Amino acid sequence: MQNQTDEVRKIGERIAELLHLPAGIEVVNELWEIKPESLDYAGRVDYLAVLEKQSGWFNVWMQRAIVVVAGNEPSRADSMYSGVDDSEREEIATALRMSGSTAQGRIDVARTLTQYFPGATAALAIGDISPAHANVIARESAQLIRQGVAPEVLKLIEDEAIAHAEFHTPAQVANKVRSCIAMFAPDQFEAAAVEEKTTRKVSCYPNANGMATIVAFLPAPDAQTIMLAIDRLANKTNGVAKEKLRAFQSQYGHRMRASVNSPATSNSQSASINSGAGINSGAGINSGAGINSGAGINFELTDFSADLMDPMDAHRADAITAIAAMFLETNEDQVMNHGRPITVNLTIDLPTLLGLAHNPGQLSGYGAIPAAVARELAADGKWRKFITDPTTGNLLDFGRESYIPPQALRDFLLARDKTCRFPGCRRSGIKGEIDHAIPWEEGGETSPTNLGLLCKRHHQLKTHGGWKLESFQDGSCEWTSPLGKKRFVPARPMDEVA
Repeated sequence: MQNQTDEVRKIGERIAELLHLPAGIEVVNELWEIKPESLDYAGRVDYLAVLEKQSGWFNVWMQRAIVVVAGNEPSRADSMYSGVDDSEREEIATALRMSGSTAQGRIDVARTLTQYFPGATAALAIGDISPAHANVIARESAQLIRQGVAPEVLKLIEDEAIAHAEFHTPAQVANKVRSCIAMFAPDQFEAAAVEEKTTRKVSCYPNANGMATIVAFLPAPDAQTIMLAIDRLANKTNGVAKEKLRAFQSQYGHRMRASVNSPATSNSQSASINSGAGINSGAGINSGAGINSGAGINFELTDFSADLMDPMDAHRADAITAIAAMFLETNEDQVMNHGRPITVNLTIDLPTLLGLAHNPGQLSGYGAIPAAVARELAADGKWRKFITDPTTGNLLDFGRESYIPPQALRDFLLARDKTCRFPGCRRSGIKGEIDHAIPWEEGGETSPTNLGLLCKRHHQLKTHGGWKLESFQDGSCEWTSPLGKKRFVPARPMDEVA
């Protein structure tokens, strides 16, 4: 029995070593000889992680094979009845038993990675990033490549994305790529945003059992406005929401016109400013104002002559945004989260706000938006100051004087963490709970270093699920699972989406 235990321990130690080796055929051969069910539970988790790492190496092999079949460049249409990559796409689709659209997506990703992102391809081959990470790097950069961006810009984006992938999920890396595009290729980013806005629309699709789906494709600030209105209605209970909506329709419904102008959303915007490239103490401003009361609201017909799509699509998109905005404007109730009314929040550096620079803004819960849009949103915002220098933490350190964080400290945590601090979780901090990393009853302080935002699920996991959390002064933290596996979560800069 002792010999068997020693053997399991040795295999487990070897699995842990393989986790730090580059992916490749040698590791695959060694894994093949190991039966995961013979390992203890911690060893099984490591086995799974090593196996996932090998998938990147195999994925690069697959990418190259796809390019060999499809060619480095899209094929030309032979006639008016054929399209780009018609033959190649169908060959791959039938060989791999997938749809033509899925096959085309695989072709596009393979070409992008093998021709434009050698660093990401190499990182994928040795298992430093996963196939999902590589796919989002390729997909998020595809439009930029079509616009003819300089190779050195692509290299900057690639390096940032690979570094970010070490501690972040594919969805978070996708946000990072978008932010990098906004920062390193602002002209292309703004042009793409303008072009994309012309395709806004609202669509309705029938479903089974008397149901239907409405899909709204909107500019991010408008979508945020709608979600704020929906969340506020959803917070009402026991039928109060229906009664409020009936009263709203009765009082204000006659003022609505068939079409409305999207700037009506501007009164509900807020902004935060993080100054400071190269400045030790960056002044920051965050608008946390509530919604202005909007008597006498009047919406005018928008001129849609410049829109490229069906004008009615844009009419519907602006209409649904204005309905939500009108509700927020005229609703007298203040729904509070962490002591602040619900707002659309924006981060923008001071030079850009003043028109001296054109860096992208960061829309809370979404990511990078063009400088021009950010300035427009910030124009009607009410401001609250933040200092982004590390010394700010000392000013907000309230030690053992209070268990409940003061409002200034809650504002600081919302601006710093943005989302739940658990690895990979993206639930908004505004809906989360404030957690003492070292519990209050064990001597933990009510300070920025010891406090952070967690969603309810991960707060419960920490409190009752055996997960341990160590919090650091800069906002980063390290989680330890019940098996002793450590997961580091880096600090989140003010000007970066979580």
